Amino acid sequence: MQHSEWICVVDFGSQFTQLIARRVREIGVYSEILPFHTALEKMTAHPPKGVILSGGPKSVYEEGAPNVGREVFELGVPVLGICYGLQLMAMHFDGAVDAAEQREFGKAELVIDDASDLFYGIPQRSRVWMSHGDALSKLPASYEAIAHTDNAPICAIRNPEKRHYGVQFHPEVVHTEHGKNLLENFVMRICGCTGGWTPRSFIEQSVEEIRAFVGDGDVICALSGGVDSNVAAVLLHRAIGDRLHCIHIDNGLMRSGESARVVRAFRDEFGIPLKFVDASDLFLTRLAGVSDPERKRRIIGAAFIEVFEKEAAEWRDARFLAQGTLYPDVIESVSFKGPSATIKTHHNVGGLPEKMHLRLVEPFRELFKDEVRRVGAELGVPASMIQRHPFPGPGLAIRVLGDVTKERLDLLRAVDEIFIEEIRKAGEYDNIWQAFAVLLPVQSVGVMGDARTYEFTTALRAVTSVDGMTADWARIPYDVLETISNRIINDVRGVNRVVYDISSKPPATIEWE
Repeated sequence: MQHSEWICVVDFGSQFTQLIARRVREIGVYSEILPFHTALEKMTAHPPKGVILSGGPKSVYEEGAPNVGREVFELGVPVLGICYGLQLMAMHFDGAVDAAEQREFGKAELVIDDASDLFYGIPQRSRVWMSHGDALSKLPASYEAIAHTDNAPICAIRNPEKRHYGVQFHPEVVHTEHGKNLLENFVMRICGCTGGWTPRSFIEQSVEEIRAFVGDGDVICALSGGVDSNVAAVLLHRAIGDRLHCIHIDNGLMRSGESARVVRAFRDEFGIPLKFVDASDLFLTRLAGVSDPERKRRIIGAAFIEVFEKEAAEWRDARFLAQGTLYPDVIESVSFKGPSATIKTHHNVGGLPEKMHLRLVEPFRELFKDEVRRVGAELGVPASMIQRHPFPGPGLAIRVLGDVTKERLDLLRAVDEIFIEEIRKAGEYDNIWQAFAVLLPVQSVGVMGDARTYEFTTALRAVTSVDGMTADWARIPYDVLETISNRIINDVRGVNRVVYDISSKPPATIEWE
């Protein structure tokens, strides 16, 4: 999708890069993350309204530290450097960066010395969040300091003529007071953006682009029943009507009653034709004896292609395949930082079009999950469908750790249903980004009545997040957890121990596999 106004976020490996992009979009301006080594090419071909240089884990003087060419600073658009980005800007213009006498990680009090542009409307003193070992020790020529802290005399700089700005702290994190105001000042006041990036504008532009891309062709949609594919199907149906053909495959790895709900919703509520296929036996046969999570994903992906290809043959003239791929899927599956490792394979990113010779339609490839939800609400999709927690493409196969069998899946389905039912009852569901149960390949001794048991352990996982890129464990009240644990152990024969996962992302991922 081509955007008339956009902000380029250049990624130097910061764990907060996605947050920068999110904050800019919250302001109403489209932003895109580009890796440092390829950003200039796209910016030259389609100039942004402004550039934000992210933080990063390296020192600017470290061998192999990421860098951008001087050309980025000479595009004639405003540039904002954050932490590492500030230091890189200073280095390019003959400033000096040295190891700070005292490293700063956490809160600091910012004192603003000039509030005329970047800090417009922000109180003179506020709390900011620092994460750095290096700091500016000498201003670049023709630059001036506009804010400081006790530990960083040069905490923010600017060159009004070049429209270059830099801050040592992280305005994108919630711990920085008025951080969003700072970014809004940069994007709207300094870059001159108008803020037309809204769900409605996205829908209007997407419908036009889908129609232009598809022409008079038919589109096949793999409908999983999750938020992304649901909203994608409704958007596509608005664009091309009955030339959209949805297929829902029950792979035996769904949550309790999931497939029946999907079929009912699309046929009855949306009036969108849907072909239902029960392929659960095939998937479970292929997964028998497999415990490695990446092998599970590959097996599921291959089986899905096989079944989907067979069922899609009904529409031999179809030339397009729709998927609900999201921006975080792309970021995690395809490294943006050159030689870094792929965290995990997302089965709906890559693979399918090449094997099926269909052109790919991915209307949400540039969106974060919460943006898809807002698009869904604008399209009239019921809140019960768009506010559902994310569900992984491989389904419960990656929540049954170890071998996947129908018995273990049924056990997990029963546990998961109780967990979700109780957090809904307690009013906690909408406060949580994602909640689910994991069946561990661990059995332990228990006692029920006077009898000894030797049964499975289940782990409960619930996290809060904005976009799934980072997450914290949800503080579910103890009495609610107690109720959930008691119900699971009493009602689900085969489970005698319940544990709660309190790890955050990073270092853990949200899913266990």
